[in-house]
Amino acid sequence: MKKEDKSIIIEKIAANLQEYENFYLADIATLNAAKTSILRRECSKQDIKLLVVKNTLLRKALEKLEGNYEELYPILKGNTAIMFSNDANAPAKLIDKYNKNKEKAPALKGAYVQESFFIGANT
Repeated sequence: MKKEDKSIIIEKIAANLQEYENFYLADIATLNAAKTSILRRECSKQDIKLLVVKNTLLRKALEKLEGNYEELYPILKGNTAIMFSNDANAPAKLIDKYNKNKEKAPALKGAYVQESFFIGANT
C-alpha cells in the first residue's frame, strides 16, 4: 500500500473516531464472508458503522486525536473491526445477540464508551 493511501485511510479512521462518541473493537476472524456480510447489514440497520482496519493504521489514527488511547494499544493484534456508534451499548447488544444465538460471533476486544476504556469481553 502506498504511503499516500495509508494517510487517506488514517484520516478516514480519525474522522470517524471524532464523529462517533463510542467505538468497540472486535475480532471477526471467526466469521466467514457470508456471516461478515450479515453482520454488516445488522450494523447498518442499527446505525452502527463497521470498518475492518489494519492495527497499525488504527493506532496512528488514535495517536492523531486529542486524548490518551494507550490502554487500547495492547489489544491491537490480529483482526480488528471497529464498530462506531452514538448509542453507547448498541454494538455490545449486537455482539451479545450473536453469542446468545450460539453463532460464530465477533469477539469483543475492547471499547471506548462514555469516555471510559473497557478491555476484553468481560468488562
